[in-house]
Amino acid sequence: MAEQKPKVTLIGRCLAEMGLEFVYEGDAQECKTCKLLKVCHNLQPGKKYQVVGIRKNTDQGCPVHLGGICAVEVIEAPVVTLIPADRAILNSRIHYESPCTRTDCRSYALCHPDGIIDGEKYMVARVLGNAPEICEKGRTLKLVELRPVA
Repeated sequence: MAEQKPKVTLIGRCLAEMGLEFVYEGDAQECKTCKLLKVCHNLQPGKKYQVVGIRKNTDQGCPVHLGGICAVEVIEAPVVTLIPADRAILNSRIHYESPCTRTDCRSYALCHPDGIIDGEKYMVARVLGNAPEICEKGRTLKLVELRPVA
């Protein structure tokens, strides 16, 4: 798989650490009139990102982030999830679909992890093994690491 090209964005100064993973949730009401809106909010809501670089001397004030903001380089981060075993083929490309809607299931968080979007394309980067719990619907699931497909 080709290396992802990092994207430059702005995050809170106190959050700017190499390796930090976060799910971008969108802008706040205070951001609507900010001159840095397009640079600060250039990520896709609901996706998981990882900080891979911190730009020096880029501090700016911010009404949302205590201590201001700074420029960082991010890539889309891999997401660990459960998928049907017949789709858990290393390096295969899939359209992600949550396997279940049962919110009371013990595996619900793994079937619906933060940072993944239903219908988006992903590649099965690693097959980590069997599901930690037996599926309450009787499905055979595998624990995998999915990476975004460009």
